[in-house]
Amino acid sequence: MPRRSAVKLGMIPVIDTRQSFRPLCRELVALLRELRAEDWERPTLAGTWLVRDIVAHLSDTALRRLSFDRDGKLPLNPPRPIRDERDLAAFINDLNATWIRAAQRLSPRALTDLYATTSEALSDFVENVRLDGPACFPVSWAGPAGSQAWLDIGREFTEIWHHGAQIRDAVGAGPFSEARWLHDVLAIAMNAIPHAYREVPADVDQSLMVEILGPSGGLWTLRARSTGWEMDEGSQPDPTAKVTMSDEIAWRVFFNALPLTAASAMVRVEGNAALAAPLLRVRSVVV
Repeated sequence: MPRRSAVKLGMIPVIDTRQSFRPLCRELVALLRELRAEDWERPTLAGTWLVRDIVAHLSDTALRRLSFDRDGKLPLNPPRPIRDERDLAAFINDLNATWIRAAQRLSPRALTDLYATTSEALSDFVENVRLDGPACFPVSWAGPAGSQAWLDIGREFTEIWHHGAQIRDAVGAGPFSEARWLHDVLAIAMNAIPHAYREVPADVDQSLMVEILGPSGGLWTLRARSTGWEMDEGSQPDPTAKVTMSDEIAWRVFFNALPLTAASAMVRVEGNAALAAPLLRVRSVVV
């Protein structure tokens, strides 16, 4: 997407990712079938997870979505009450870890076949989900307003995309074939910013413009209102602060794949640096 000098502000539109699940998943499965044995043991941007662990996790999340959302199975009760975002992160991390440990006994071929099957079933399901209904799972990183079905399904899409990108990075496969997939991922991630800024003080009408360069880029503006922070698509003249980064850096920032010190060196900040600083701590994943 070319760089734009001025775009009229408007609300962030509903992002419909439903038809993108199948081609994204199939492209990822095709890559997995080409990997050598040693590729499955390569470290990734996902903390301690190897390539094989990410593939196992993708099947886990697909099966969870199908079980809870398609089939109506009630989720397991957490062993301890979830009182805040830290408790939620601990619960989800434990769920993830138990599956990863069990998947250690599976071969790369078995892991690939499992994900090929579960991702096709997931694609079948999401293609028929109504976007205006309630979310199956509230999108915690978007705050109380993050309970619409389109954002919940979009969050699922960003999970597949960013974990797939971590695999591609680990094995040197380069970016996915469709730049629009990353554009949608970044547009969905923008919904995390107002919630992340909820305790950042500012005068009404102060603003932060986010410009993401590259084929998947775009322009978005965060504005302080009397009712709180609001995010719009587009730009406005003379923002209080402006942050510019590439699309390849942006997804790494928002999906916790780049240390803060490294991210700070790879973005350009203009204007009020204090207002821009919290942006590099925004995460559109549960961490």
